[in-house]
Amino acid sequence: MSPIERHARDTPDRIAYRLIPSGYAVTWAELERRTRQCAAALLATGLKTGDSIAVFLENHPYYFEILCAAHRIGLYYVTVSRHLKRDEVQYIVNDSDAKVLFCSRHTLNEVSYDAFRQRSTICVLMDEERAGFESYPTWIGRFPANVSLPETPEGTDFCYSSGTTGVPKGIKRPLETANGFFRADTSARSAWKAFDQDSVYLSTAPFYHTAPVRWNMAVLRAGGLCVMMEKFDPEQALRAIQDYAVTHSQWVPTMFIRLLRLPEAQRNTYDLGSLRYAVHAAAPCPVETKEAMIAWWGPILYEYYSGTELVGRTSLSSHEWLQHKGSVGIPEFGKVHIVDEDGRELGPRQPGTIYFSGGGSFQYHNDPEKTRGAYNEHGWATYGDIGYLDEDGFLYLTDRLSNTIVSGGVNIYPQEAENRLALHPAVQDVAVIGVPNEEFGEEVKAVVQLIDPQLAGEALANELIDYCRTHISHIKCPRTVDFITDMPRTESGKLLKRLVKQRYWPQDVGIAH
Repeated sequence: MSPIERHARDTPDRIAYRLIPSGYAVTWAELERRTRQCAAALLATGLKTGDSIAVFLENHPYYFEILCAAHRIGLYYVTVSRHLKRDEVQYIVNDSDAKVLFCSRHTLNEVSYDAFRQRSTICVLMDEERAGFESYPTWIGRFPANVSLPETPEGTDFCYSSGTTGVPKGIKRPLETANGFFRADTSARSAWKAFDQDSVYLSTAPFYHTAPVRWNMAVLRAGGLCVMMEKFDPEQALRAIQDYAVTHSQWVPTMFIRLLRLPEAQRNTYDLGSLRYAVHAAAPCPVETKEAMIAWWGPILYEYYSGTELVGRTSLSSHEWLQHKGSVGIPEFGKVHIVDEDGRELGPRQPGTIYFSGGGSFQYHNDPEKTRGAYNEHGWATYGDIGYLDEDGFLYLTDRLSNTIVSGGVNIYPQEAENRLALHPAVQDVAVIGVPNEEFGEEVKAVVQLIDPQLAGEALANELIDYCRTHISHIKCPRTVDFITDMPRTESGKLLKRLVKQRYWPQDVGIAH
């Protein structure tokens, strides 16, 4: 019996998940029936165990209905960012060999229908009728609520990286071993993700991202309640914690910054006493921001560092972080190694490329060259980040390896300047990059999105440079500042720095790093 069947039998009228602010809610009995019908419809198209489907939707009411259906019948589900353009969507569908694509009127313009028809990909439209597309309500409505489903292995996610440094890379794991992240982990270090029927999880991010996929599925498997935000809004998030007695939540640092910018009287209106775990990851969190969040919410913040590839993971509690400010923790699984450019392992406080050993292996789908590039001669794997260990073995992130600025032969890691500038009251978002310099090869530039774009100008640019220089070494600080109106960042918080760099690096030279 699948977990959904079991929860539907035991608590049929209990809510499995609800969306806010629309209020759309699904009981366990409804979820069991609808996922059974969706699974039957998928099987009727000829899909077999191990085949793939693609989900190209906004935070849609039926999103996790589709994922749960695929999970029940041994399919891989590929969640595609709703912000991708036609060629990018086509690439992922082709690369994953998705047999069915789910889309909506909000994503339809980026669906290459003729190309999908040529490769026999069935396109299912969620919310309207259109020639050549299956209409989702009609498509699943052909099957009775009690339609039989075969016994199969569990399906799982087939996640693609966000493509921050190039085209997305798919990670496809054997079905037999893929779902370890769905299992309850009650160890002391992992208590922050041990869900049960009393768990209420606030999902703040876009559904397509790996963390919301895995965390919402884990909570549903455990029989907890998922409260899913259709779009992040800081005050709405606080209201949700209060109204639904949220126990677990997941965030990215930009959300913390937006929460802290609410007026204090407004913040203090809400009762957050139910919240036991506020988990954050995906991007570095400025020390001052995390200090302020702990002062506000108490020592319930938990941070982890990992990746879609799952070659290793570190984490730490608020109490540990307060003793090791800026750290992302010690390993939950895998051993951390810091390695220099010559492959030598480095000692404490010496930054280098972060590798994990003993944490599991992976392969990038259809890309053995990229797979080889993620491993070194010892068989250790990297997510592509720079960092160091302190004397107690706690890991600190310095930057992405691909973001390193080399100026006059000196390696500069721009994350520190970004973290500092993000705290300036005029700054909405910031990217610090290397740009061409005839004498030094590269120089440091800050590209800034302001809260009020009308403030942009030479005076504020000089103020930002001085603000940075009062806190960190001048060599790490920008020499110049440019202002833009929209920063290319994924909704999961990752900065698409390659897109920022493109405007500064001539195409015939190529973008450094």
